[in-house]
Parts: sequence; C-alpha cells; structure tokens
Amino acid sequence: MRDPYSVLGVKRNADADEIKAAWRSKAKTLHPDHNQDDPSATSRFAEIGQAYEVLKDPERRKRYDNAADLQQTIMQQRQAAREAAERAKAAKANAEKVMEELARANAQRAQQSQSQSQSQSQSQGQAQKNQPGAAGETPEDMIERIFGAAATEQAKAQGQAKTSAQSAAQSAGDPAETTKAEQAGERPPLPAMAVDLIASLVRRFRGTAPAAEKAPDIAIDATVTIEDLLKQNGVTVKLADEREVRFALEKGMTEGHVVRLKGQGIKIAGMKPGDLLVTLKIARDMRFHVDGFDLHATLPISLEDAVLGADVTVETPEGNRSIAIPAWSGSDRTIRLAGLGLHDGVGGRGDLVMELRIILWEKPDEKVTDLMRHMRHGLYL
Repeated sequence: MRDPYSVLGVKRNADADEIKAAWRSKAKTLHPDHNQDDPSATSRFAEIGQAYEVLKDPERRKRYDNAADLQQTIMQQRQAAREAAERAKAAKANAEKVMEELARANAQRAQQSQSQSQSQSQSQGQAQKNQPGAAGETPEDMIERIFGAAATEQAKAQGQAKTSAQSAAQSAGDPAETTKAEQAGERPPLPAMAVDLIASLVRRFRGTAPAAEKAPDIAIDATVTIEDLLKQNGVTVKLADEREVRFALEKGMTEGHVVRLKGQGIKIAGMKPGDLLVTLKIARDMRFHVDGFDLHATLPISLEDAVLGADVTVETPEGNRSIAIPAWSGSDRTIRLAGLGLHDGVGGRGDLVMELRIILWEKPDEKVTDLMRHMRHGLYL
C-alpha cells in the first residue's frame, strides 16, 4: 500500500478531523458510481478506504509512523555507508598515488646523487639535493599538487623550525651544536618522508571518514509466563526476517523489563548490526497477577469465616500452604506470604499477597437475611 498520507493528501501531523474530512472528500470524488467510465475508480476508491482505516486508528497510525521512520533511518544510514565507502576508496587511491610519486622521486634522487659524485661540484650537488621530484619538483610542490596548499604550509613551517634551531646553535658558537643543527636542517631521506606523508594522510582521512555506523535497534515484545520467570527458562523470539533469537530469563526480570541483545537487531552491509530490545510481557494467569516482584491472588472466603476467622489452604507457586484468616476480616484486607513472589535480582524475592473477597452463598439463607434485617433496624437478638 502507498503512503496513506499521500493517498489522502494530508500532512503527517494532521489531526483526526482533517483526516476524516480528506477521506470524505476523496470518497465522493472517486466513488465508482460517479466514475463509471474510469476502470481504475474501484481500485482507487478501495485504496483511500485502506488509507483511512490505517490513519483513523491511533494505534495503527502509530505503528505505521514508527515503521516509516525506521525505513527512513535505514535509507539514510545506507546512504551514509555508501558515502563512507567512497571516501575510503578515494583515500586509498591517494595513498597509492603518494607511494608512486615517492618511489619515482627516490629513483631520480639516487640517479642524481650518482651523477653528482662524478661531474658536479659540491655547490651544484647541494642544489640538486633540493630537486628530488620530477622536472625539479620539490616535496613541497608534490605535496601541494596532491593534497593542496595547506600541506605545503605545514612542510614550510617544519623547515623554518629547523632553520631556527640551526641559527640558535651558530649564535651560541658551539661547533658541535652547529653541526647538529646543520644536520637537522637537512631534508630527511625520501623513505622517511614517505612515512611522514603516509602518517599525515592517515590522520587527514581519519578526521573525515566516519567510523562504521550502527544500524537502528529494533524493539519487540516477548510473552512469558510466571513459571518461566520463577525458573529462569529460556525464551525464543522470532523476528521479521524469520530469524529466531533465544535468550535466558534472569533474576530481577518482571513485567515491562527490557532485555538488550547486542548485535541481534537489523543487519545492513557496511554497518554495525543494531541491538534487539525485547520487552517482557507476562501472560495472563488464572491464579496470580504480577505487581512488580509481588504476586497477587484472590482468596474468596465465606461470611462466617470473615466474621469468625478460619484456617484455609491456598495455592502458591511452591505448592499448597495453610494460612490463618483473622476474625472480622473484610474484603479490604490482605494476607502477605513473604518470599513467595518473583526473584528481585538482589538475592531476595517478592511476596505472595492474598486479597480477601467475601463471597455469599449461592442461595439466600433466611436466617442470615433476618439477622441482617434486624441489624439494619437496630433490633439485636
């Protein structure tokens, strides 16, 4: 089915009245009786009816909105993953280009060094040392050609720092220090420059290429029984992609507890898998209902037991138990059996709470009726 908002021509924040009015208007326009010459009128009329069924029900509308938002998020993250892959590919190509340039320059430098020792003077040799690249291209020129002017400025700054160190040593008049400064002022051999350039390349692209993004988490409900929680049984949930995920219940889990299963959510190529969030729902039980870690049960008692008190046997999660009902116990009273509830996760358990309910006999009793009549009118026997 197409987007129901588009079908009815309303915005996503439209209220119930706007949606109803849009449906009525569309229904009048597209009704097959008014479009007998249009073979698609019936299907279009059915489509607006389906769209209205989705949007008029708050729960169905909420589920659709959540699914649409999730789909939009997935598409955005897929696009981000594709862009990151393209940036990584470009970074790899640039790195290979750098290595080729450096290898070529190193070979030319070796050839020039050999020629220098045979036919050139020391001054000419020193000039050629400043021309390691092709056609006299300096490393700064090569860096600027490949990476831009920013990298060239960085290389110049490093050269100025070395020149400053050399000048400081000469001013101090220490020949040994001057020699060290001269050595410091010399450009390092090309293999070392390659290491520096690659390290700079990695730092540059590390700042722009994002880490692998995480796919969206998905949330589902899992229905478990009170017995499952008490015994910490395993639970299997089936996902929309037909995968089955199993996990064990633990102490401290109760109604509404959310279990996060790492990496068990949506799986998208190029992205980290999302998590699976499982919200526990407790199945309806004929004997008990859950309140936190306590279990509650209804205990019906007769009128005479409520007035006079009695010993009765009740069912608990761990078998039958005998309890005493105090005399004059009304339906607003509870009897708490400690430690017979759910595990609370800190070494203890909740309680079993018996809620008293006074039950009359199935058939009216004349003596009881007369007694109540006399009590109402203040006539005590």
